Amino acid sequence: MSRKEKKKRFRQERRLWFRMMKGLIKLKYKRSQFYYLGEKPTKGSVILVNHIGARVPLTMECYLDFPIRMWGTHEMNTSFRKLWKHMTVDYYHGILKWNIHLARLFCLIAAPLTFLFYKGLRLVSTYKDARFKESITQSIKLVEEGNNIVIFPENPEDGYLDQLKEFYPGFVLFAEMALRRGIDIPIYAAYLREKTNVFMFDKPILYSELRKKFTCRTKMAEYLLARTNALLYTPLPVAPSV
Repeated sequence: MSRKEKKKRFRQERRLWFRMMKGLIKLKYKRSQFYYLGEKPTKGSVILVNHIGARVPLTMECYLDFPIRMWGTHEMNTSFRKLWKHMTVDYYHGILKWNIHLARLFCLIAAPLTFLFYKGLRLVSTYKDARFKESITQSIKLVEEGNNIVIFPENPEDGYLDQLKEFYPGFVLFAEMALRRGIDIPIYAAYLREKTNVFMFDKPILYSELRKKFTCRTKMAEYLLARTNALLYTPLPVAPSV
């Protein structure tokens, strides 16, 4: 009787140095229990998820077994100077409420490592001006290649909360532009429960179905915000998904 072929372990398409770096990250962030309430993402979807600082993106990068590319604000991905300012002023001081002088001192050490890490992630840079069109064009190309686009749409001005308050609707414009090119993107709401390390994925909804429910981008964002928040309290299936 022939031996069964060993299933090849999935790896994100990243450079070797970054795959080695992820080995160190796994020492801090342990594998979550993943639950999929519908079909599991495979390719060509959008995943909307809560943030919890670095924990959620690092958990997804290290442990998901399907291809992902993440959106990230361009300050994190274009130059070290912009990243240092973003981390100091916007993140540690603005969101986490650190003392500004402590934030500046800490980021002298943290920013170089963070910049290296973001380069390894191959983030899709996003913008708040007309350059956002470039983000959409790149994301559509990645979807066509079989990638899933991970987006962190929550407004973090009050910090990262268990109950998310608002979603920025930029992902709706991306899905709309994709539909105009004949790509009907399935959208997943997802949520990592910080205290229990449980990662929930809701059933997907096609963007065309979302358009039938709502004509306003804001209403679409509010609907998916509610579905994301509901995952914090959704009863768990009998066993984690494989």
